[in-house]
Amino acid sequence: MTRELQGPVRALRERIPAVFEAYRSMSAAVINDGAVDAKTKELIALAISVSKQCDGCLASHARGAARRGAMADEVAEALGVAVMMSGGPGTVHAPRAFAAFSEYAGDLDV
Repeated sequence: MTRELQGPVRALRERIPAVFEAYRSMSAAVINDGAVDAKTKELIALAISVSKQCDGCLASHARGAARRGAMADEVAEALGVAVMMSGGPGTVHAPRAFAAFSEYAGDLDV
């Protein structure tokens, strides 16, 4: 999912670097351990990505969840919440998110 966007993102980032740096700073300020741990925040972001139907977001937060040690069952339950909150579109995008997580987590059983 992320490979096809690499070139266009790079081109846009070169034209509006301050916007991309501000977004990166905000993300770093949010996705860290606090009262809520970073893994849980990635799971929340992944579920929101499903409801927003954002493939780039799915890939990014699936990778983040995998890197922070999320287990497949945790991801599945978070995606269940996304389906509950987004209805039919969630049943299409949640499996895409789970496939992305499985790819990053190295789980080829999906």
